[in-house]
Amino acid sequence: MPAESLPAPAQPATALKRSLGLGLLTLYGLGTTIGAGIYVLIGAIAGRAGGLAPWSFLVAALLAGLAAASYAGLSRRHPRSAGEAHYVLVAFRSRALSLVVGLLVLATAVISAAAIARGAAGYLSFFVELPDWLLLALLVGALGTLAAWGVEESARAAGLCTLVEVGGLLLVLGAGILLLSRQGTDGAALLPAAGDLDPILGGTLIAFFAFVGFEHMVNMAEEVKAPERTLPRAIALTLAVTTLLYVGLALVAVQAVPPAELAAHPAPLALVWSRAGGPAWILGAIGVFATLNGVLAMMILGSRVLYGLARQGSLPALLGRVGRRRQTPLPATLTVVAVSLLGALWLPLDALAEATSMVTLLTFTVVSAALLRVETREGQPWRKRLWPLLALLATGGLLAWELARRL
Repeated sequence: MPAESLPAPAQPATALKRSLGLGLLTLYGLGTTIGAGIYVLIGAIAGRAGGLAPWSFLVAALLAGLAAASYAGLSRRHPRSAGEAHYVLVAFRSRALSLVVGLLVLATAVISAAAIARGAAGYLSFFVELPDWLLLALLVGALGTLAAWGVEESARAAGLCTLVEVGGLLLVLGAGILLLSRQGTDGAALLPAAGDLDPILGGTLIAFFAFVGFEHMVNMAEEVKAPERTLPRAIALTLAVTTLLYVGLALVAVQAVPPAELAAHPAPLALVWSRAGGPAWILGAIGVFATLNGVLAMMILGSRVLYGLARQGSLPALLGRVGRRRQTPLPATLTVVAVSLLGALWLPLDALAEATSMVTLLTFTVVSAALLRVETREGQPWRKRLWPLLALLATGGLLAWELARRL
């Protein structure tokens, strides 16, 4: 069946508002990628890779870059909400497979929003004394209202939180450099030797998930100005900034504090910060911004995926409606907010959150396969098809390795 025979998506009476430029979109991408988890993940990576943790981040950045190239290539061709689901529909012409991929991405967003909301409520409980259920309801309701109010307003609020998050990481980086200037460094410990591949790869799997988040930008495509140019640039900028921050932090952390101590501490970057004499309350306050940003970003993502699936005819048309005044997908947003709140209150999130990492790897693999299929159909030369093939092998191989490790 030729691509042209695919049914055209239903056109809403009111379209989404195109108000996101490169700056706001990149801040949104950084906010979904750089989360509060990096404050913990460096310890886990140091536990596996030791002083070679920076190399784990570099290898993970290369893997993420391959996946990002697939997303950039498809977003340039097909800038649509529910991007992953639409890419699969165009590539494989299967509504069933497209719906499955879309629902997996949606489930990841809702589970993440619910899990991060619990963390945000935990941070806020130090400042506000309310019952947990009421604090969660107020928090999710307020962020859901912001998400429904307008994409530009939401993106600006998320961008402000992102700047605070990045500022916090830069503070830790600066504090670590000052600490190293006093106690000295051991550059030889950073150089890998023969037989060091296993610890580096062991840390790479964890480090890879610290880069997850850039792919969510493609679901904002219908609210981005000139998406064919803006989306690929924003994806590249997000990965570049994230890589510089992560590698810099890993270099400083494993030199400032013994890797074994980092691995044993529940907040390894806070340990680096405290060793340098930084006041603990600053990182606690930054944690509030990081978690609030995470909840808001996941709500926006989930609502756009739900909207996009409805637009392509895979879900009820009601979910594809756009409010005339605010030009946001109100029914989809309200649905995501409600399900996120229910999940935060009642679901066993630990096991579900662990499963989202596997779903993300599976989605990366399917998207790379979709780009390879599209470029093969277009008759692109092998040098262009090589990148999605490498991404397919890299993410698919990592997924297979992780499945084998768990079985």
